[in-house]
Amino acid sequence: MGQPESREIRESEQSGLPPGQRMQRGWPVTHYGPVPKFRAERWEFRVFGATADGEKHCWNHEEFSALPFATIVADLHCVTKFSMLGAEWGGVPARTIVELAPPAPSVTHVMVWAEYGYSANLRLADFFSDRAIFATHKDGELLTAEHGFPLRLVVPHLYAWKGPKWVRGVEYMTTDRRGFWEERGYHNIGDPWREQRYSYQEQPGDGPEL
Repeated sequence: MGQPESREIRESEQSGLPPGQRMQRGWPVTHYGPVPKFRAERWEFRVFGATADGEKHCWNHEEFSALPFATIVADLHCVTKFSMLGAEWGGVPARTIVELAPPAPSVTHVMVWAEYGYSANLRLADFFSDRAIFATHKDGELLTAEHGFPLRLVVPHLYAWKGPKWVRGVEYMTTDRRGFWEERGYHNIGDPWREQRYSYQEQPGDGPEL
């Protein structure tokens, strides 16, 4: 993916570290499973489920690369307790995808799908935040394969597991459903400022029953 002229969304977010976090210099590689091989001719980004028009919306790699490019400066907070501060993320805002492929009025949540069937659920309001971005670049450079190339979701106000690497699509949902780590004991919402790390911390209404 080339880097088109960018549109900055916002310069910075909340300063400081969430509770229990430590500042990290550099960017550790953390993920579950192997790094997938990228084949541009086979790559497709899909929006499906409860769309407003009832149709599935798809972009191939060339089409997705041509979507409006934006940058944000934002922190990344990993549930393993490291935080990377002040990174510049470049890519396609999640809000752009919502505008191009609107959800039905009854949609409350999304499931973000990645390679190997990995998934992460989000409330629609979190996904629709002007801080959420499908990143292709970090600090002006293309993401490496280990860090999610060609596409990873960054949702700065949630723990980083809510932003999968190697994203392939978004499913609109009319009820909440737990994703990969949420089914394995992680908090259904994942707000680092409230230190919502694990499912045993959930309050009534935070998520569906395990």
